[in-house]
Amino acid sequence: MINAGELVRLFRDRFGQAPRWVVRAPGRVNLIGEHTDYNEGFVMPLAIEHAVWIALAPRDDRRVVVESLDFGGRVEFPIDEVAAAQPGSGHPLQPSHRSGQVWPAYIAGVTWSLAQDGWPLRGWEGLIHGDVPIGAGLSSSAAIEVATAYAFAASAGWEPKVPSLARACQRAENQWVGVGCGIMDQLVSLAGKKGHAILIDCRSLEYRPVILPAEVVVVIMDTGTRRGLADSEYNSRRSQCEEAARLLGVRALRDIGWDNWPQCELVLPEPWRRRARHVVSENHRTLQAVEAMEQRALDRLGRLLVESHQSLRDDFEVSSPALDTIVAIAQAQPGCFGARMTGAGFGGCAIALVEAARAREFAQSVEAEYRRRTNLEPKLYVSAPAYGAQILSVDELSPPGSENP
Repeated sequence: MINAGELVRLFRDRFGQAPRWVVRAPGRVNLIGEHTDYNEGFVMPLAIEHAVWIALAPRDDRRVVVESLDFGGRVEFPIDEVAAAQPGSGHPLQPSHRSGQVWPAYIAGVTWSLAQDGWPLRGWEGLIHGDVPIGAGLSSSAAIEVATAYAFAASAGWEPKVPSLARACQRAENQWVGVGCGIMDQLVSLAGKKGHAILIDCRSLEYRPVILPAEVVVVIMDTGTRRGLADSEYNSRRSQCEEAARLLGVRALRDIGWDNWPQCELVLPEPWRRRARHVVSENHRTLQAVEAMEQRALDRLGRLLVESHQSLRDDFEVSSPALDTIVAIAQAQPGCFGARMTGAGFGGCAIALVEAARAREFAQSVEAEYRRRTNLEPKLYVSAPAYGAQILSVDELSPPGSENP
């Protein structure tokens, strides 16, 4: 990871001037509450230390110019042309599954979405870099979207507003990019709090921090397998949930309580019954997890994670052999309270709740056993709950060679 001071230096080399700001937007890992966000339910993610950074300076015209350190290439477009485009119209900056460069679509999509809401937009030029693993279920796309929104906020001088910006970034991904994600990823990237998970009501967008007990850590376990979210069955699962809600006569599956489920499941045929059962039970588990964290009932919290994985595997059918393997290995280790897949599924990452004092031993054991069973190369790392998105003036940054702020 290039630190912020080095990003400033590289910006100067490419654009011939110093940037005025550096914006940062973190990825996220979801502790519990999976595939509930687009069902207007409850989720409890946390922002992670891995993030997307953009060094930027304002322009005098209404153009956006961005270079990527990670993917190479440059995107340049007039704000007004993108703002006037229609999603799905074949605009050159809308994603094509035949092209490998998707990152410009997220930047253009946020531009388009902010314009739809009437935010004042000013041109800027930026250098983007990040270390959120791509396709791992840690929401690299939302980090790019939120960083782009904050770049516009910095260049035009307006104050970011969490719920409205989260909705704008979600709209960019839903309509411009074409992925039917919920609101969780963007909102926690904006609202993350150090040392805390964030309980989000995805209907009202009310949110509050829930402290993660200091004696445990969340270990992120990257299986080394990837899935293309737009090409996966993610959108199919969303459609199935919407159909289940229609059959039950409710606005969203959020409106079915766990106590009412025994009567409701009699109405639904398969596979809608199992899809709905996961969502309804996962909402219930998420609220139970809040109580467990506040009561420091770690064994109970761990059991809820295990139940979440089982539901995602059997009812929602979004796990994979690699995810199931690494979760089983993790759960067998001393000091592990529970583990589950996280993210959209079909590959990517799992998480484990582990005694802090045993985290290093845990990671070494899981890596070795997973490698032995699968011949895949995992990556395990501990990420403390981190701050949400920030706008930093270059004057605030440490000099090159220092750590990230």
